[in-house]
Amino acid sequence: MNIFVGSLPFSIEEADLRESFEAYGAVDSVKIITDKFTGRSKGFGFVEMTNDDEAQKAIDELNGATVQGRAIVVNKSEPKPEGERRSFNNNSRGGDSRGGYGGGNSRGGDNRGGGNRGGY
Repeated sequence: MNIFVGSLPFSIEEADLRESFEAYGAVDSVKIITDKFTGRSKGFGFVEMTNDDEAQKAIDELNGATVQGRAIVVNKSEPKPEGERRSFNNNSRGGDSRGGYGGGNSRGGDNRGGGNRGGY
């Protein structure tokens, strides 16, 4: 079973998380999600356990438990259906393609560069 663990302290290590779950049974893998640029923990991760009964017991007992002063969230990780995944190139502003910082070129004409850059 794949288990989501949230509200983790930023200082917790994967070995510490593994140890917490191994108290309930065999742990296949532990992964704390980190920011790809800073390497800092994002405060959540995933634990995989082979035995579903042991995994469920870990979820029941660790959900809401305090780890390094923080109450953690532990539940079964459900994969998102493919249709619900967001694309990173969606323009969520509804077609406004002028960009930020003043809305593009204030001199008229096309928007290929130059223009009013406001001292940037």
